[in-house]
Amino acid sequence: MPNGVKNTLIIGATSAIAAELSVECAARGERLFLVGRDPVKLQKVAGAAGAAVVGVAAADFRELEQGTALVAQAQAALGSIDSVFIAHGLLPDQEETERSFAAAEEAFVVNLLSVVSFVIPLANLFESQRRGSLVVIGSVAGDRGRPRNYTYGAAKGGLAIYLQGVRSRLASSGVRVVTIRLGPVDTPMTRSHRKNALFAQPGAVAKTIALAREHGPDDVYVPWFWAPIMLGVRSLPEALFQRLRFLSGR
Repeated sequence: MPNGVKNTLIIGATSAIAAELSVECAARGERLFLVGRDPVKLQKVAGAAGAAVVGVAAADFRELEQGTALVAQAQAALGSIDSVFIAHGLLPDQEETERSFAAAEEAFVVNLLSVVSFVIPLANLFESQRRGSLVVIGSVAGDRGRPRNYTYGAAKGGLAIYLQGVRSRLASSGVRVVTIRLGPVDTPMTRSHRKNALFAQPGAVAKTIALAREHGPDDVYVPWFWAPIMLGVRSLPEALFQRLRFLSGR
């Protein structure tokens, strides 16, 4: 078993990628506690992971006060927590977030604040035990504001900055904090998006994320080719960026 990982908490376990991660971790002999939004889907994910699952909990990620209690529940069921994947998120309708503050607020609550509500107790736990790995799935959308998804991108960009601080804070404690800058994946979350060759598949992405927990950079693009792509996108002057409609268009 890699790096002595025995007990893993997966938050957002009903997402397509996290469901694949659950099966991957189960196959590695890990014991799992799963947290997800939909109780019916959560039971299906637990069934696919089999006897490795020692507990599940349904959660509304808009309810920010539940993070600490859910971490404590997972710790009680597992005995200890060695590894965590945080995989939940909400891809909002961008134009709706421009018309409605409530829609924009929900995007920030689910994609940023709810993640922080889990990271705080987990970082404190890992710091006290001086070990652990925390892997958080972000997005390449957080690298630059684009008209088609800047509300979502701003939440993911804020999350990446927050995790940078947590990573530096815990560096001397033997705790690994990994940010996954994920490109588009062919999942129900992107069902309405026109697919192209840059869309990855959930199974392949899950395997890459599982490996990223163990070794490699702490801030990693998945799939790998998004690193040079986003380097170019970030480097463009604003005036030029706005003229390139394939980047700045809706």
